[in-house]
Parts: sequence; structure tokens; C-alpha cells
Amino acid sequence: MTSLPECSPPPPVAKKAAPKKKSAAGSTAGDVKAVLKAIVQMTDAFCQDHLNDEYALLCRNLAATLARKRPSPLLRGRLETWACGIIRTIGWVNFLDDSSQEPHLKLPFIDRAFDVAESTGQGKSKLIRDMLKIGTFDPKWTLPSRMDRNPRVWMLSVNGFIIDIRHAPRQLQEEAFEKGLIPYIPADRGDDSEKEE
Repeated sequence: MTSLPECSPPPPVAKKAAPKKKSAAGSTAGDVKAVLKAIVQMTDAFCQDHLNDEYALLCRNLAATLARKRPSPLLRGRLETWACGIIRTIGWVNFLDDSSQEPHLKLPFIDRAFDVAESTGQGKSKLIRDMLKIGTFDPKWTLPSRMDRNPRVWMLSVNGFIIDIRHAPRQLQEEAFEKGLIPYIPADRGDDSEKEE
């Protein structure tokens, strides 16, 4: 039997370290502010061109709400997709795609404006709605000009019964207003909100 000469084993191959992704948890407040500013610029420009100031304000508020979450979801994904999802969400709450509304837009128009696939725009809007528990007629995200016609604003439980607080005695309206349950005292505005319906 012959023995083979001893060979030294080949040197270990150094593994290349994958570039580290910056985690949202390790992001700075400056990163979030910069992302928020960029998204708000996009939503403001879209609202100025196609919607109105009320939409712009609600989109800013929604973007700021998302920026305040920890970790902020705005740090993941394309900024255009977030801007699209934010506008779609506010549009969805306010029935933007209903042709009887003014302004009126089909939601896929928003996707095209941001060069986002329709399914991506829908998905981001759904993610935002689920994350913040936003539902139809959500009073927090309703345009101020449509607040009078939003049934969720005015339907309150009084002694176990759901009533339209606009038709309740002024004392109940004042109590609901003081508790922050309604945006204003309907009796102070007279019957103007009823005439619009």
C-alpha cells in the first residue's frame, strides 16, 4: 500500500457578506421626515391637479399618521406606491369613484398617474385601511364638506337605542359635542344639512 502525500486543505473561501438592509427600527426620525415630505409633495401635486384642498389635507393627515407608526411602514416600498395608496384610501372613504360626487375620478386613474399597477394600488390601499382600521364612512377621513351627509357621524347610541343625534334635543347634542362624539352642534346650524340630502 502506498500512501498519498499529505496535502494541505484548500483555504476556506470567504463568504461575501450580503449588503445589510437598513431596518425600519434602525431608521432615524430624519429618514421618516424625508420620506413623509416626499410623499406629501406627491399627494399635494395630484390633489392640486385632479381633486381639491380638502382631499390634499386628508391625504397629508393620513401620510402623517402612517409616518408616526413605529416602525413606520412608509420606509418600506416605493414612495409612489404609498402616495397612490394614500389617495386611493381617502378616495375610497369619500366615494371618489361615484360619478354623482364632485370631484369624481375612477380609482385606476390614480394608479396610472403614479405609474403603479392597479392591483398594487388596490393592495396598498387595503393595507392602509386594515392597518388603521379605516371603514366606509369613517368620520376621521371624511371630507369636511361631506360630514353633514355621513351617517356614521350622527348615529349614536343613547340609552341603548341608536338615534340620529341631529333629531335629538339640543341638550343631548351638546353632551355629544362635549364628549367629542360629533363635530358640531347640529341645532346651531339649523336645517341646512337636511336640505342638502
